[in-house]
Amino acid sequence: MLCRTANDLYWVARNMERAENTARLLDMAQRIALLPERLDRGKAQAAPWRRALDSLGSAQEFQQTHGRIDAESVVQHLLLSPDNPGSIYSCLRAARENARAQRVAITAEMYEDLNSSWLEIRRFDSARLRQDGLSGALEWVKTRSAAFRGITIGTLGRGEGYQFLQMGAFIERADWSIRLLDMISSDEELPETGEARDATQYFQWSALLQALSAFETYRRLYRESVSPAGVAALMLLNDDNPRSLQTCVGAIHQILQQLSGGESLEVARQAGALAAQARYAHIDEIIAGGLEPWLQDTMSRLSKLGDEIHRQFMTTGAAPVAPPVMRQSQWQRTS
Repeated sequence: MLCRTANDLYWVARNMERAENTARLLDMAQRIALLPERLDRGKAQAAPWRRALDSLGSAQEFQQTHGRIDAESVVQHLLLSPDNPGSIYSCLRAARENARAQRVAITAEMYEDLNSSWLEIRRFDSARLRQDGLSGALEWVKTRSAAFRGITIGTLGRGEGYQFLQMGAFIERADWSIRLLDMISSDEELPETGEARDATQYFQWSALLQALSAFETYRRLYRESVSPAGVAALMLLNDDNPRSLQTCVGAIHQILQQLSGGESLEVARQAGALAAQARYAHIDEIIAGGLEPWLQDTMSRLSKLGDEIHRQFMTTGAAPVAPPVMRQSQWQRTS
């Protein structure tokens, strides 16, 4: 497959997955912001919105540009801003443009779905957002992403194009499994027992599960009260969770093995090492050693894997190098 075709399909999937997870990030921030003040230890109402920006590495830049951090400005920035390359608006636009460049490599139904989503997001504005409510807009984004995923699975042949679409979706989802977890875990140090200290922690970690549509999954798998250790295990190490880090990096490794055609490639080795780390890690050991350092190390390795995928399949030159820093923004698109 041509490098440009592989690159465009890879970013179609990454942009759609990014749009969905940005919606989930906003959903989580809104749920935490709605906690009664007595359950948020009297913290400023803007705190969850700042933490959302922190998880993207953009809080300082946002404050310099906008002057203050509040719910309305952060929602506008992450949902509808055409000037923010990581906004939901920009992600849907980029996904549609990448797909238009490769219409012969995808099905007509896939392009029509992307085009429909793009035309609809263009009709969103602040007035409509106030009328329909933020929750309704975020559910629409998640539904559009799920619809595209279903159409892709149901209509596209299982060739190399399908593999690059899947790989883009899984590497983006793995990235977000860390970012969303970091938004909660970085707020304060976890107790060594992994249990929630108080009602505040309980409701914050519950909000994370609800934003990820994983509350019922947690209850079914763990049959216990929501705890930081249980949620972290579900998001990082549980292959029964379709959005967990382990599920995503395992799928990436399998895809890269198929694309390598039996050759021994560095990119497949890196993916295999990352999959093994997630598969054989234990949540108690991670918490004892510090969840934040583990997340930083995993994010760094995931970033390096993304660079190697780009170098191996999408260009004849060197891949762009992303700084291995947890909250460093990595939203630049490859074209």
